[in-house]
Amino acid sequence: MLNKPQTVFALAALSVTLILYAANSQFNPESGANPVTYNEQHNSNSEQKQTISEKSATRIKAQDLATPAGSASTQTSFTAVSDERPTKKPKDMRVNSLDELMALFDSLNYNTQSWQQGNREVPRLTFESVSERWQRTSNQIPVQQKKMVFFRLLAPLILVANENILLERRLIAESPLNDVLLQKIAFKYKVTKDDNTVLTEQQRRTLLEEVDILPPSLVLAQAAEESGWATSRFTVEGNAFFGQWDFSGKGMIPKQQRKELGNYGLARFDTPLASVEGYMLNLNTNNAYKKLRQLRAKLRAENKPITGMELAGTLDKYSERGQAYIDGIRQMISYNKLDQVDEAYLSDAAPLHLIPRPD
Repeated sequence: MLNKPQTVFALAALSVTLILYAANSQFNPESGANPVTYNEQHNSNSEQKQTISEKSATRIKAQDLATPAGSASTQTSFTAVSDERPTKKPKDMRVNSLDELMALFDSLNYNTQSWQQGNREVPRLTFESVSERWQRTSNQIPVQQKKMVFFRLLAPLILVANENILLERRLIAESPLNDVLLQKIAFKYKVTKDDNTVLTEQQRRTLLEEVDILPPSLVLAQAAEESGWATSRFTVEGNAFFGQWDFSGKGMIPKQQRKELGNYGLARFDTPLASVEGYMLNLNTNNAYKKLRQLRAKLRAENKPITGMELAGTLDKYSERGQAYIDGIRQMISYNKLDQVDEAYLSDAAPLHLIPRPD
């Protein structure tokens, strides 16, 4: 993705930037990584079923989610989660400067050198919001460094959101049709009209098509595009990384509102993670993105890689720019080598919640 971090920075002006760093971090995947492979738990491929069964017997760990070199099938980390994943709340970690942030990345083996050597393990990092200081001073950071920080901090949030989706998929596949949690998930994804309806097998199959991961490369590219590298007013004011509209009357009002669309605003979120989860729920439920879900289901059924470059072609309705928007997202993925992030998986180490120096 990026070259080695550049060393000249206005550190005093960047302290608040660390909030964004904690969730968005670019990987520097310049080493031409192999495509990721996933072992779908309910895939018809008997060999993959046996592999997952064997791993389940011994408990899956983070390292088991790494994609085998040269694999041309669905990414492992898109079908399974680690049984050793941490369950405790994140530990607060104060970061007072950019140097401290980079030192933290080094201590977690989460840096350019490690990425170029093929390591795709990502630490569990979270943060509360993007600071106004980042908005004011990010243009003083060399472009490559700014990208690296953005991608490297947002990626853990994307992987956490995907992990939660995979856990939902597991429940959907294994639960009785009258299971209370299954009914709530069906309502959440708009498959049923209330949260106490007993599902049919057809509705279960529909849910497995709707409830699925989004490739990190696609999410990173759209977040960068829609948030202006986390410098937009909406990102700073409401953790809005993806430009989702809100017609409830509670959204953030654009300075130039399109009257033909009615009373709308930009959806606000409590945290950047909530923004990622809201974006994924939108793509997994909105009729405008049915083509994305159908293509993703087809790729999964055929045990082929689920890539951001592939799914980007279905986003003609995400922006009024249509095909030009798709071309821009694909260019973002290609230029920054974000396809390599589709191989990433979460560490089993304890999560950290990054807290920047106060403004």
